[in-house]
Amino acid sequence: MADKAKIGTGSKEEESLKDLLRESMGKKLAGLIPIVDAGMHDLKSEVSKQALKTMNSLTTLLSNDDVAPRIPLLIKTMENPSTETLQKAIHALSQTTFVAIVTSPVLALLTPLLERSLNTPTTSQEVLRQTVVVVENLTKLVHDPVEARTFLPKLKPGVQGVKDRASLPEVRELATRALNVIKKAMGDDDGNLASGQIAPTTPADVLQVLDKTVDVKRDLAGFPGDDEMWSLARTYIAEMVVEDVNLRHLSRVSLCSAPYLRQLLDVEKADSVGEALQQHFIDEDHRKFGQPIKPASGEIEIVNTDFSLAYGGMLLLSHTNITLHKGHRYGLCGRNGAGKSTLMRSIAEGKLEGFPSKEQLKTCFVEHNQGEDADLSILEFVLKDPELAAAGKERVSQVLAEVGFTAGPGGRQGEAVGSLSGGWKMKLALGRAMLMGADVLLLDEPTNHLDVGNVKWLEEYLKSHTEITSLIVSHDSGFLDNVCTDIYHYEQKKLVCYPGNLAAFVRVKPEGKSYYTLSASQVQFKFPNPGILTGIKSATKAIIRMTNCSYTYPGASKPSLQDATCVLTLSSRTAIIGANGAGKSTLIKLLTGETIPQTGRVEKHPNLRIGYIKQHALEHVEMHMEKTPNQYLQWRYANGDDREVLLKQTRILSDEDRAQMDKYVDLGDGKGERRIEALMGRQKWKKTFQYEVKWVNQLPKHNSQISRETLLSLGFDKLVQEFDDHEASREGLGFRILEPKVISQHFADIGLDPEIANHNEISGLSGGQKVKVVLAGAMWNNPHLLVLDEPTNYLDRDSLGGLAVAIRDYKGGVIMISHNEEFVGALCPEQWHVADGRVTHKGHLAVSYDRFEDGSRPSSSMSSAVGTPKGGSSAVSSAAPSANASGAEDGGELKFKSKKKKKMTRAQMKEREVRRRLRHIEWLNSPKGTPHPPDTDDDEA
Repeated sequence: MADKAKIGTGSKEEESLKDLLRESMGKKLAGLIPIVDAGMHDLKSEVSKQALKTMNSLTTLLSNDDVAPRIPLLIKTMENPSTETLQKAIHALSQTTFVAIVTSPVLALLTPLLERSLNTPTTSQEVLRQTVVVVENLTKLVHDPVEARTFLPKLKPGVQGVKDRASLPEVRELATRALNVIKKAMGDDDGNLASGQIAPTTPADVLQVLDKTVDVKRDLAGFPGDDEMWSLARTYIAEMVVEDVNLRHLSRVSLCSAPYLRQLLDVEKADSVGEALQQHFIDEDHRKFGQPIKPASGEIEIVNTDFSLAYGGMLLLSHTNITLHKGHRYGLCGRNGAGKSTLMRSIAEGKLEGFPSKEQLKTCFVEHNQGEDADLSILEFVLKDPELAAAGKERVSQVLAEVGFTAGPGGRQGEAVGSLSGGWKMKLALGRAMLMGADVLLLDEPTNHLDVGNVKWLEEYLKSHTEITSLIVSHDSGFLDNVCTDIYHYEQKKLVCYPGNLAAFVRVKPEGKSYYTLSASQVQFKFPNPGILTGIKSATKAIIRMTNCSYTYPGASKPSLQDATCVLTLSSRTAIIGANGAGKSTLIKLLTGETIPQTGRVEKHPNLRIGYIKQHALEHVEMHMEKTPNQYLQWRYANGDDREVLLKQTRILSDEDRAQMDKYVDLGDGKGERRIEALMGRQKWKKTFQYEVKWVNQLPKHNSQISRETLLSLGFDKLVQEFDDHEASREGLGFRILEPKVISQHFADIGLDPEIANHNEISGLSGGQKVKVVLAGAMWNNPHLLVLDEPTNYLDRDSLGGLAVAIRDYKGGVIMISHNEEFVGALCPEQWHVADGRVTHKGHLAVSYDRFEDGSRPSSSMSSAVGTPKGGSSAVSSAAPSANASGAEDGGELKFKSKKKKKMTRAQMKEREVRRRLRHIEWLNSPKGTPHPPDTDDDEA
């Protein structure tokens, strides 16, 4: 019977009946598996072979794609129940990411193995740790308290024993967490349902309806034994109807009741009872799950299909329906990993079951990825496609002009595809779709990399083409609100359609509010305190300054950035705003040292630590896919330095720098010319630093102390920068211990489960989890300045809310590039606008704290640091407001006053008196009228 229930390629009706059979048999596995397991160890080989075959058949009833790959190993463990096989099975389960809902069949299979691991006295602490982690992860996904109360009491004593007796504190802590999750899953002692849970139909509910519909004394035929037969039949019918109702196969209710009732009642009466029973539960279904949406009159239906969707070993959508009407714009909403992009690609590739083919319905997947043809002109790139070239060169040029690509000599159609920014690539993709005459546009994150003007253009384009149907995936809530006519929402592996835009959807489903507000309720980030910065006693003092910097990319006709001047402080909350290709990322790269300005200079505090996340964030970890996140962090900071800093352009020695190291230096101290071998140390000296220099071919006792300014004037900029980076990293890592337990806590603060961080390879993580690894790496050495290039592109809605709250409460400076007005408006009162390579400051703006779900504000010190200044908000040079706010009005070099010793020795006080006497004598010998200098050792004298 289990073999008959296997998923096949039959019709929808046949597969629906198989689903029902699998569900019914799955509920009986709790009693079947122990019997078959015992048969696998029978002394008769025929019995044991048949039992093994039966166990393989029974496991096909499991519809959980997380456990499915582990089934052969689990069966082998049952067949050979040794300590070694049990450890392998538990280890395999601990490496599994559980996402699917856990039901009775899964619990029936795994509970005996987990129970044996928990209760075996010889189980090692590591296996116990893995076991309680598996129990916790499984239990979190048990949504039915009835199923929980059937299986979890068998595991609860074992977990309690681990909590009480485990030798390692970590294992006891994990067991405590698992025990709390078990109690929560089992519900209260009275069996009450959790808030919001829909009560399943029980046999008693069916019997109640049957007894109301059938009058035993009047309706039964009156044959001998009818009463006893009715008692048996009503119970049997109730059990069958319950299965159909709970699986929402409501059309089968009449078929499962009327044929049996005809043996006891009149045929017409039996059929009417079956129909009444079916109608009752249809009404109940509508009450529980809502009325099915009826299309408005006059709507043209272009798609109406039922399908299932899986990706790899994960079932994303199960027997759901998608209906599309002409001219409607549908937003796809769901949690990260629900399968939104997978659905879009399946439609685009013609792999979605029942979706009309491209010959019947022209579908275009709009993406801006034309990197492989970067050297072609835009017109040549479009004409390269034979299908589009058939429209003729004139028609192609006309359509490109409609979306903004001007024709003729010097027009945009002659530019190379590789020179286009993200916004223009999106316009090019839409132009291609227009030439194809697309009926359905599939837009996956269309606003990524688009500036405000291009987003507005895209909104108007979609709304004006009423003959085109659009299916849109986006994390931009404002865009969805302005464009969508309907919302498809992922709910328990089904697609549920809600008419109206995102605001209307939130009114119906209040939990959808997370698409609007920036909330840390689902994902919480906690950034470390940046620590002290030598000489910086105010959050408004400059820590990094760019002065008159220009940069032109090789082969470009005009500079990407020209005469840029700006200042950042520890209290900065700055957003860089500008059109695509205006030079925003170039500005960031110059500030962080990724590239070197061709004119001008960038100065930063010698001890400044910068946490930088690139626009394409996964570049940080793409060379470390075989490592776990914990191992990656240990590799990155193993030698006391951040290895990624050493890869920046400003740190790599060029041929000129190597030649500089071979030059001889004469300090004028009478020791002649010498070559610098390395910098050995650094100490405070007056308002700056002096460095201990080791000379080539000389003993350490001949080392010299040379000031920072002298070394820079001699051309040893990168040597000084390298040593400053080392000292800054050492100072930041002084608060950190590079050991697994501390690293695990750090990952937990960034929102990544420590279990995943310690035991899963980076290659097996999702995109969102990889980004959290990158963020954790950037924040490990307690940076003073966090630099984010397009953070809204690589984080889902929940993570974005957690990041926004963490940035709001962060004690260091933050500068970001983002086109997400909601994110910027909630965080950044200071904005730098980049246009045509020029940077201008638009004044301080009021931030919208009401965009946070909790409505909280940052601390008062931070608010005062970025408060709105008096006066207007007219555009002025970007340096002026920042410099005024920072206390660095002189525009000169950044200087950092070192701390003075509070108590001087007697010898030092004598030396000070000598210096004062010498200054006084020098003043007496000066020309008449010379003012007396201040009696101080300070350099400002």
